[in-house]
Amino acid sequence: MAPFPRLILLFSGKRKSGKDFVAEELQSRLGPDVCTILRLSGPLKEQYAREHGLDFERLLDASHYKETYREDMIRWGEEKRRTDPGFFCRIVVESVVQPIWVVSDTRRLSDVEWFRDVYGDLVKVVRIIAMEETRRRRDWVFVTGIDDAESECGLDQGVAFDWVITNDGDQLSLEAQLEKLLQFIQGTLQPPPNI
Repeated sequence: MAPFPRLILLFSGKRKSGKDFVAEELQSRLGPDVCTILRLSGPLKEQYAREHGLDFERLLDASHYKETYREDMIRWGEEKRRTDPGFFCRIVVESVVQPIWVVSDTRRLSDVEWFRDVYGDLVKVVRIIAMEETRRRRDWVFVTGIDDAESECGLDQGVAFDWVITNDGDQLSLEAQLEKLLQFIQGTLQPPPNI
């Protein structure tokens, strides 16, 4: 297992809410030596591609290729999680050395529970929200079996969010929200006071 981080931010939100965008904004301001972006879907997609003879790199982007396999990939991932809820979580944290971890695609209560069980109070849950109209402008279209599945709705209730960031395209509003979060993050990077 990787060394203990100073802070783990678990990002959740609907498709096209901008989770990756916000994560990348944080990383660009903190630097890649301080902040890493972890994607639980990475090891899932890699293993799924291997078992199904698919192009792993194309499953990582926001392409039609990924959307073609999304529903079956979700089903396959759920089967893996049923047998071992921490399977993808353990893989994604291997060899991480940065003090700040942003998990940009937390989708299930079992993911949150695993991180909290292992890392305790270092874990903060962040919800990224965007109105449906905004998501549509980002090419989101509701798909039955995907947008109403646990992979999209698993954290809609039952989780207390430490932060909620609205990402509706208002750059000034987003900037103000990110600044508050960055101040909190910077505080976790400070050495503890001498007693």
